[in-house]
Amino acid sequence: MNAAVAAPGQPRRWIPTPLIGGAAAVHAGALAALAVSPATWPWAAGGVIASHGALAWAGLWPRSALLGHNWTTLPESAGASIAITIDDGPDPDVTPRMLDLLDAHSARATFFCIGERAREHPRIVEAIVARGHAVENHSQRHRHHFSLTGPGAMRREIDAAQTTLREITGVRPLFFRAPAGLRNPFLEPVLCGLGLHLASWTRRGFDTCTSDAALVAQRLLNGFAARDILLVHDGHAARDANGAPVALAALDTVLREAAHRGLATVTLREAIVG
Repeated sequence: MNAAVAAPGQPRRWIPTPLIGGAAAVHAGALAALAVSPATWPWAAGGVIASHGALAWAGLWPRSALLGHNWTTLPESAGASIAITIDDGPDPDVTPRMLDLLDAHSARATFFCIGERAREHPRIVEAIVARGHAVENHSQRHRHHFSLTGPGAMRREIDAAQTTLREITGVRPLFFRAPAGLRNPFLEPVLCGLGLHLASWTRRGFDTCTSDAALVAQRLLNGFAARDILLVHDGHAARDANGAPVALAALDTVLREAAHRGLATVTLREAIVG
């Protein structure tokens, strides 16, 4: 879902999606039915359970826009460009090597950093920005139960990362990526209040669980085209038989193919905000 929306950076009004509005209507209808005829409770309960199942399924689909706006590709104005996004860092071993690789290709990338890791390695985060890349919000602690938290806890987690990354870089993140891409209906209202936009990806290489760099590159290049948003990792990186992070070799292959096709690399900020 990449329709025209307010630019990231400013708080905006939350507008429920049809799925969320429909689920609310089911709940209201169930309550009304029970008030009129308590004997309808099996049907009312079934409708509520089904609506919760639909919401849960939407939250388990990282590229879904059923719970709110989600950047899965760059806007048409990006033209012949792609976005490389790099998650779960900074990592003291992998991130500097990834920065060197990007420099070698004259490429720019968007790093979705974890706040706690940024606190541990602030010089690396500073280097990311100094070398022309963007730093965005990937939560403060990257907890695996993030998608199970309520709006208050979710806001505190995201806002803590906002503060951490802004203090280190001097720049306020404009985009958020949920840990593992998983979320719930509370996320979009929180992002609206913080002036953040959700960004997922067009495709990913599963480079945290695959030790074959060629296979990771193949996944990233399957259907490769202008306006793609690709996902690799500097944190939690899987390694090949020689101990090398597979993301490095895979990203090298992708960047060579991008150059061959005449595709430029841009940060999400450049492509979406301008």
